[in-house]
Amino acid sequence: MSHSAPATPLLSSIDPATGEVVGSVPVTAVESIARLVFQAREAQRGWGALTHAQRADILRPAAARLKAEARRLGELASREMGKPLPEAVGEANYCADGFVAELDGIVAALADVVREDARVTSILRHAPLGVCAAITPWNFPILMPHQSVLPALVAGNAVLLKPSEETTLVALEYARILNEFLPAGVLTPVFGDGVQGRALVLAEVNLIVFTGSRETGKRILGDAGPGLKRVILELGGKDPLVVLDDADLDAAAAFAVRNSFRNAGQVCVSTERIYVDARIQQEFLRKMVERTGALRQGDPRGEGVNLGPMVNARQKAKVVAQIDQAIAAGATVLAGGEPREGNFVAPTILADVDHAMEIMREETFGPVACVQAFSTVDEAVRLANDTPFGLGAAVFGRDVARAGEVAERIHAGMVGINQGCGGADGCPWVGVKESGYGFHSGPEGHRQFAQVRVISRLK
Repeated sequence: MSHSAPATPLLSSIDPATGEVVGSVPVTAVESIARLVFQAREAQRGWGALTHAQRADILRPAAARLKAEARRLGELASREMGKPLPEAVGEANYCADGFVAELDGIVAALADVVREDARVTSILRHAPLGVCAAITPWNFPILMPHQSVLPALVAGNAVLLKPSEETTLVALEYARILNEFLPAGVLTPVFGDGVQGRALVLAEVNLIVFTGSRETGKRILGDAGPGLKRVILELGGKDPLVVLDDADLDAAAAFAVRNSFRNAGQVCVSTERIYVDARIQQEFLRKMVERTGALRQGDPRGEGVNLGPMVNARQKAKVVAQIDQAIAAGATVLAGGEPREGNFVAPTILADVDHAMEIMREETFGPVACVQAFSTVDEAVRLANDTPFGLGAAVFGRDVARAGEVAERIHAGMVGINQGCGGADGCPWVGVKESGYGFHSGPEGHRQFAQVRVISRLK
């Protein structure tokens, strides 16, 4: 009598706008992860023996392949997580268009540095760490794997990529493109949920790169501690926007609406808390409400759609619960607030909020903008800093020097003046307080994917 092997469980990706199954991948068995890590370590020996430039040259042709498939990848990302199609295709094109320059930037960042004095010449060398576990989120399902995998590979590490269970298909396609050029075993996808993610963290990896929630980041840090594993965590935010009395209200309102509702608010640097000088609050709110009314929400593949759905019903329920709690505590709804079918949450503006409400303390990650008035700049700074988060922030004011002084006082890793928090080319993406532990991007970020070694000789 023969017994067939049990079927491998499948992880299905669901279109949050329609509820349709987009596709499925086999779940990676937890008991196989130790073997995958071992195989990655074996592959890393040859990969790590190459120079940074040689590794970059091997990856360079992937830029054209990624560009050729950008439309298809964007369509897949839109179906998997609900991002409006132009934004999803734009995300893929952004990665492809900047691919070669990113490789060159990583190589330059990891170049040897010579230090010498009267007696000794030393070389600071950026060596591979070994095996990297890259655990990436669903909200930027192409960009986030790209920003974790590429520097890890060029630094000479082998990578096990564990994408979010919500966006497995597009991550698989991204890995497939790179694996057309990489040696076998250097980049391995791992599929599953938090169980597989934790198994990777507990395995014999040398570096853990994680983008996601603060709570999961804390658990990863605790699990990585006994092995003193290198950890890079890009965590959540509760980003403030401070609108000073001399701000260009049209520009400030346009930014507030765009940055609060982009990707249905499912962005780590979404504007979630807005503090406005009481003297201009009503005019600012009027402009915000007017702009919000012009947004179009619906199927993310629809013509002219600005907002898609929440990624799943759990995320919608979390956002709706925060809105309902705030209304019950006295918040005033100026836009949205009403229930919508499926996974959709209307772009919502709440006034008359305060820090006793959960929606002003905990990350929402949904299309909700909360507006609170302030009387003095000192009060605005105190409110902006009244949070354990510290990812991004923005200050709007026509007197740029004055706005800059306010920006300097806000405890965030990235602060924009009359713009979003993103910096010039080469700046890292960095959070402070409980929004980050280590950071990525730019020369300083790229170097965190390598181990500095100092080799010295007498003159």
